[in-house]
Amino acid sequence: SLPNMASPFDILLDGPSFTIWKSCELFLNDILQSKFGCVAIVSGTASEGYRSVMPIKKPAPVSEKRFEALVSGVKVSVHKADLSNFPVDAVVNAANEGLQHFGGIALALSKAGGPQIQEDSDEYVRKFGVLKTGEAIALPAGLLPCKVIIHAVGPKISRHSPPNFHHPAQLLESAVLNSLRTAEECCLKSVALPAISSGLFGYPLPRCADSIVRTVRCFCEKSQVKYLKEILLVNIDDRTVTEMEKACKRIFSTHSASSSAGNKTAKTYHSSTHTVQLGTVRLTLKQGQIEEQQTDVIVNTTDKDCWNSGQISQAILKKAGPKMEEELKSTRVANGSIITTGPYNLHCTEVYHALCISKFNHKAHQILSNAVSECLQSAAAKSHQSISFPAIGTGGLNFERDEVAQIMTTAVLEFAKNSSKKMEVYFVIYPSDHNTFKAFEDRMRSLQLETLNPPPTKAVTEQQDDGMGDSTAKLSVSGSSEESRQEAYAWLSDILIHPRVMREIQNNFITHFGEEEYLQLTKIIRQNNVAIEEFLNQGVARLILNGDFIVNVAVACLAVENMLCKIQKDFVNEEAKLLSSYTNTNLQYERREIPNPRSHFLATTFWSAGLEIVKIESVENPTLRMIFDLKKNQMKSFTTGRMLQRIPAHFCDMVSHIGFQAEFAPPDEPAQGQGIYFTGKVSTAMNIWSQAVSEYIYFVEADVLTGKSAPGKPDLILPPPVDVDPLVRYDSLSGGGDISVIFTGYQALPLHIITCKKT
Repeated sequence: SLPNMASPFDILLDGPSFTIWKSCELFLNDILQSKFGCVAIVSGTASEGYRSVMPIKKPAPVSEKRFEALVSGVKVSVHKADLSNFPVDAVVNAANEGLQHFGGIALALSKAGGPQIQEDSDEYVRKFGVLKTGEAIALPAGLLPCKVIIHAVGPKISRHSPPNFHHPAQLLESAVLNSLRTAEECCLKSVALPAISSGLFGYPLPRCADSIVRTVRCFCEKSQVKYLKEILLVNIDDRTVTEMEKACKRIFSTHSASSSAGNKTAKTYHSSTHTVQLGTVRLTLKQGQIEEQQTDVIVNTTDKDCWNSGQISQAILKKAGPKMEEELKSTRVANGSIITTGPYNLHCTEVYHALCISKFNHKAHQILSNAVSECLQSAAAKSHQSISFPAIGTGGLNFERDEVAQIMTTAVLEFAKNSSKKMEVYFVIYPSDHNTFKAFEDRMRSLQLETLNPPPTKAVTEQQDDGMGDSTAKLSVSGSSEESRQEAYAWLSDILIHPRVMREIQNNFITHFGEEEYLQLTKIIRQNNVAIEEFLNQGVARLILNGDFIVNVAVACLAVENMLCKIQKDFVNEEAKLLSSYTNTNLQYERREIPNPRSHFLATTFWSAGLEIVKIESVENPTLRMIFDLKKNQMKSFTTGRMLQRIPAHFCDMVSHIGFQAEFAPPDEPAQGQGIYFTGKVSTAMNIWSQAVSEYIYFVEADVLTGKSAPGKPDLILPPPVDVDPLVRYDSLSGGGDISVIFTGYQALPLHIITCKKT
């Protein structure tokens, strides 16, 4: 079969493009539909089945542990995971001074935590004022799966600043230290820390990772840490996770650490572990000896006829001492049951002894699955938070290693689906048993893929909101024609794939902004930390957007485009009502493609101007024709001129709907006055409308009522009076041989939309 090739109208959403899309996805299709008659369909691991018709449970988030070290009694680890769904006591938010959570990690946490996150932040600022850079405060976590959210303000690095990182480094260290101290003051056991100040705040990632890890090490060594047991460095994008991992390996492997309570050397180790986060359950595969584990529960596998028959049971009973076996011998149970005993000399609270049977019994698989499930349920019922399993059944019970891996991981997954309590589950494989570890490792990887790519469902889920990094999502542009898809793709890919710190929006509907729109602009400026300047020069309105961060500028640009589309929609609706009221008709229109466009009589004219006609569509609009005929009678002008107007792609449908408007196609230089321009020649049109070309060039052919015409001048906003009576004016202006300017769209009737390409 042929390979799965990407469509020419596909955009891969990765890094900044993914963040931009996530920030604007609620209104992006409204923009594409308004401008081009297209929609964007997003597929892939980041979005498959996320548009909701009814809410159902989100797929379990995936966590991957990359590094772990014990530093002065505090476990420090690096994870690739979604911070907004990470089960810890506290998460740290990379906040700004005003606690306005409008981008990056802050936006993701605010959305996941619900409106309480922003409301509490606003209330704090009202009472106590803004935070200073380097400060941190703890507030309620809303709907996040943690006890508190710690808002920390890291330094912001401007691309225009000189490369001096001494002061920002001190501020970043303060932000990290204050976050950790806040967690300790709140008597919390675990805190998840992202790469504060990287990303939107512009701190170079390698420097950022190095500074954060060194500060964590300093905190563990020199602070009187009483409550905090785990510091987890959590990020979702591979690049940040890799830099954190590098920094940890460098800093924790080349330095010994001592606690402030004495010369206790920090133990640093790099274990072969694989972790998958399944809702509130974290499943970890590790190498080790089951009898040495320090979890709340240790699981043993045994036989009621011979309690120490297997290697696992022998090791556990030997470590625990003779009293455990005495307790077991006094118990009368059947195979398939779970026996609970005390830990004796083991480092746990309880031991669960699973009585399983040989694979050759037809109930063996079910008994093994039930044993794992019962251990998990019993641990949860007793509020235990951690449990260690050996690879049950791979020895004397004759199960294949991959069978055991499949049965045990499936049992944990099913438990996780119905559990709301945090649980650390460990599969502990003896260090020399490489084949069993490999079987479990393969199954863990498959489990990660399953949680990343849940099977499609008829009722698709609500949109998952990480917005913070890597994505394998793909955006496909769909529309009614290749030309519209190409225009939409070119426009959108410029924003998503080629983001810039400065963007320009040219659209004369900017002149329709009122008080409400300027309030929206102010909000966009504040949310995205950008500057927006408005210009009106030679009859052309522009907005210039500037900012330090390309993602913010792109998001602000799309937000402004959405505003303009709404203004245009309202304008079209009002104009359509007006036209219908004039004629007592329901306004309807149609664009119908004409076959064989290259044989059309206009083809030679366009070819001589270096253009090839790709498509010609006739415009059928009875209401506009009726208005045009009424205007013709009013002017007593029964001859019309066939003329052209070059028009942007996104106004082609509007001109077919409500006719010509001055906002649609202002010339580069309105040398003949501030009206609606037409030309008799293609070459002239190409000169007075020198728009940037992506792929296609669009013209509207129209019948134009020029009537009595006067020479044009740049400062004219209406035709001059014919004589002394100011109410009697010329019908149009003229200039440059074949240029005509009218001041009401009713004097022109759109006949054809002509789509061309440069030859």
